[in-house]
Amino acid sequence: MTTPGAQLAAFAANLRFADIPASVIHKTEDLLVDWFGSTVAGHGSRPVASITRFALAMGSQAGHSEVIINRARTSPYLAAMANAAASHVAEQDDVHNGSVFHPATVVFPAAVAVAQALGASGQQLLTASVAGYEVGIRVGEFLGRSHYKVFHTTGTAGTLASAAAVGHLLGLDAAQMQHAFGSAGTQAAGLWEFLRTAADSKQLHTAHAAAAGLMAAYLAQDGFTGAAQILEGPQGMAAGMSSDANPAKLTDRLGIRWATAETSFKFHASCRHTHPAADALLQVIHANGLQPEDLARVVTHVHQGAIDVLGPVVRPVTVHQSKFSMGTVLALVAQFGRAGLVEFDQHFIDDATQALRDRVTMELDPEVDAAYPQRWIGKVTVHTTDGRVLHGRVDEPKGDPGNTLSREEITAKALRLAAFSGGATAPEMQAAVDALWGVAAWPRVGALLAPLA
Repeated sequence: MTTPGAQLAAFAANLRFADIPASVIHKTEDLLVDWFGSTVAGHGSRPVASITRFALAMGSQAGHSEVIINRARTSPYLAAMANAAASHVAEQDDVHNGSVFHPATVVFPAAVAVAQALGASGQQLLTASVAGYEVGIRVGEFLGRSHYKVFHTTGTAGTLASAAAVGHLLGLDAAQMQHAFGSAGTQAAGLWEFLRTAADSKQLHTAHAAAAGLMAAYLAQDGFTGAAQILEGPQGMAAGMSSDANPAKLTDRLGIRWATAETSFKFHASCRHTHPAADALLQVIHANGLQPEDLARVVTHVHQGAIDVLGPVVRPVTVHQSKFSMGTVLALVAQFGRAGLVEFDQHFIDDATQALRDRVTMELDPEVDAAYPQRWIGKVTVHTTDGRVLHGRVDEPKGDPGNTLSREEITAKALRLAAFSGGATAPEMQAAVDALWGVAAWPRVGALLAPLA
């Protein structure tokens, strides 16, 4: 059956390292190091610790797959679960604009855990990871804007991304990969309702997606069958989760357009929907020499997706919830020049932050909304206390492909994340990152962090 889903499965199964342009391999290495930093940043997080304790209680602690936050060893399934939770809590993991999907946090936890268990090479890990990115991004684009209004795409499309990466490492053929997609898609889940009450579900979404996709691939290897048209079938994912699905997105220029290379890095430690406005506000502040007390009112001109996700967060009560508050993010940016982990941890609930937060509003902007999700434009109107009305605009927020992070910046970010969480010492983290930059030459994927003494 030649359907868009079957073609995508065949692509994921048949992809080879030599097929991938050098620039895409280079970007995938960047994404891997960036993900590693975000995973170490999960050390010390209460929700992450809870999921990790559960994972380690459910299985052996004598496997080959590494739980990065505590350097334990367990099965690939349980390591993928723990590391996926860890890498999504600091809100510093990557994002693909067009699919509104965070690939790293569901692809790399599963791919690294399985590569460690199988003794796969660095090239095999990178190839499988590209397969996961390409599948997950296209599934997210296929499901469309209506899907994201209710569903957390990283939890839904992420199950298929994980299945593609693991299935590639397991050597699944095209038919088996299609079965893996079927089993992954029927488990796809993740709802935005958790944001209203500051619940811990976001880490559960990524933990489940990575582990469920891994399970789907292993089951397919064992002959287990899944729905042949889980994506576009009359009772498949699109039918139940979308009103604007476009099957053509599943096969958009496969092998020609490399969606992996379109992925953006995060500069601020917050929901990506806040970044364009934050950068636009910084532009106005720097251009006009403004201080926080000069801001009487800030209007952010946004797309509907930002209103859908950020709108419910009016009075954040936890650090993580505050990262989905446009007002809090802009208040931190105005005071400190960035909304990083330290700024959130120490200042999200300060009186000054709250006062600034309440002077920020969101308004739907037709131009910004029409460009989304392919482009995330940042526009703000700043009303100053002395009566001026100032405008800022950013067409590519920091971290987007046209305004990306250098390897030096990615390394520095990883070191900051480790220092904040205490998940690794500075020498340990520097050694791990230095080694990861050479992953393509690894004959075997081993532990990313040295075992604790």
